[in-house]
Amino acid sequence: MRFFKYLLMALFFASPVAADYYEPEHGTGERKSMLDAVRARAEEQLGAPVEFIVYDLRAKSSMGFAALHVRRPGGGEIDLYATPGFTLGSIEPEFMDGTSMQALLRRSGDTWVAVHWAIGPTDVWFAYGPFCRRYRAVIKDYCAGVN
Repeated sequence: MRFFKYLLMALFFASPVAADYYEPEHGTGERKSMLDAVRARAEEQLGAPVEFIVYDLRAKSSMGFAALHVRRPGGGEIDLYATPGFTLGSIEPEFMDGTSMQALLRRSGDTWVAVHWAIGPTDVWFAYGPFCRRYRAVIKDYCAGVN
């Protein structure tokens, strides 16, 4: 019995502090608005239409965070060399991590806007000072030790 008590205590103290952000529920207007804000940026660079596999979607007050994988509807992969972003020179497939995407969002009323975003980043670009200070409510776990 003592073993289980210590095991429970270890799990309790090892688990991260509960987050104070929330994930907008499937089918809600808020979730749709957040994803549509990111979709506008994705389609601008990757061409339309796109759909997302959502890995992480967070909101608190007027701030949001999204971590996604972008693909064509039905699961089709996106040929980065055949995208508007490649034609414009803003997408460099040989230096990207595919079509992973992260975005920091802001809300005004019911409207979400993807203010800062990246497609195919190879680092955690948003985990540094200015972004951590402004968006800490939704990315605190990425900003440990960052002032």
